[in-house]
Amino acid sequence: MLFRSRFLLLLALAALLAFVSLSLQFFHLIPVSTAKNGVSGRSRKRILPDPVTEPPVTDPVYEARLYCNIPSVAERSMEGHAPHHFKLVSVHVLIRHGDRYPLYVIPKTKRPEIDCTLVANRKPYHPKLEAFVSHMSKGPGASFESPLHSLPLYPNHPLCEMGELTQTGVVQHLQNGQLLRDIYLKKHRLLPNDWSTEQLYLETTGKSRTLQSGLALLYGFLPDFDWKKIYFRHQPSALFCSGNCYCPVRNQYLEKEQRRQYLLRLKNSQLERTYGEMAKIVDVPTKQLRAANPIDSMLCHFCHNVSFPCTRNGCIDMEHFKVIKTHQIEDERERREKKLYLGYALLGAHPILNQTISRMQRAAAGRKEEIFTLYSAHDVTLSPVLSALGLTEARFPRFAARLIFELWQDREKPSEHSVRILYNGVDVTFHTSFCQDHHKRSLKPMCPLENLVRFVKRDMFTALGGTTNYHDACHREGF
Repeated sequence: MLFRSRFLLLLALAALLAFVSLSLQFFHLIPVSTAKNGVSGRSRKRILPDPVTEPPVTDPVYEARLYCNIPSVAERSMEGHAPHHFKLVSVHVLIRHGDRYPLYVIPKTKRPEIDCTLVANRKPYHPKLEAFVSHMSKGPGASFESPLHSLPLYPNHPLCEMGELTQTGVVQHLQNGQLLRDIYLKKHRLLPNDWSTEQLYLETTGKSRTLQSGLALLYGFLPDFDWKKIYFRHQPSALFCSGNCYCPVRNQYLEKEQRRQYLLRLKNSQLERTYGEMAKIVDVPTKQLRAANPIDSMLCHFCHNVSFPCTRNGCIDMEHFKVIKTHQIEDERERREKKLYLGYALLGAHPILNQTISRMQRAAAGRKEEIFTLYSAHDVTLSPVLSALGLTEARFPRFAARLIFELWQDREKPSEHSVRILYNGVDVTFHTSFCQDHHKRSLKPMCPLENLVRFVKRDMFTALGGTTNYHDACHREGF
């Protein structure tokens, strides 16, 4: 009887709390999200830390897992979201290549045994993997600008070569491509069924991992595409600066940034002890071990769940990994504070941003060429672009990271165009330096294209000391 009385009391209390909560929401005493035209100005996913899902303190293992970006269930994304009266006009995609084999070997240790052939009975897997391999085997060399035609179209070594794309990397971008297909082609019909060569712009650096990543994304986006319609251009520079790569001031910013990195490392006694311990294990001088950039190889072991290397002197272990990864995170934090990298980023990212807004302006004027752009690039490409845009809280580009610029037309006011910026599926438009205050000055739910154009044509140079164009900013005296 006592138990029943307590149960009834708790039930009555729960009902009372539910009634009070609903009443408060009804009278707007508890804020609830509201949407205008289907989009709320503050309902967008954030790039800022989420206290519910992320560790309360920086966790190097958690950050490393995010960096690996192991394919799993289809992710939620905010690409293609806009008020119903907006029409998608063009999309510009900048990606980092997918998971790769290390660029460096830890001295006197065995290379991690990773298989770079593509097979159906190995995880991670994608339903289009076999079809992708079959389609790549039909690819004619005429579809690539020299020297790209000499590169393999998919990874195929039983023991990966240095820097080679892995099956994980291929699957990451097949998944990216399929996600973009579902949004941009099936939902928004960005390209017609009879799309032409002129409607695509495809560009990659001369590394096999970027070409193969671009092809994997393109195959996920346009399955069984006609090879005769595909043309990949070669970009010699990782900054995608085309004919505007000579920039002495940019290089000076980079030298100062590298000096900052060096001084931070000198101050980290725990890091130096860790390098010393690892050097003893592999029996090389500490300086030689540090020069081999061991974190690159250790991340491959970590991402592929392969044990760290051992010698007769002992084993490199997870504690060593945590110390080095923690220092990387601290380095990124100080980099944001010191702002030396920002100067490098503004000058390094300007050429590719300038190309992007030029394509957007042509599309806004009604041109149908190059309405889907794909740049297949590196972390050193994405990182300065993120910094230049003012995305200070954005994480370092993970494997298969994607940064997307969307151009939209207001059907109710056809002369007005807006942009959205998305990083790994998160809408970061209102975190950018050119649109973070938009809601304070305007009721429009989208960021005007003019804001981005003004930022690239004027504000980037203002931030660099008052010059008015890229050439003058690159050759500024007295820097």
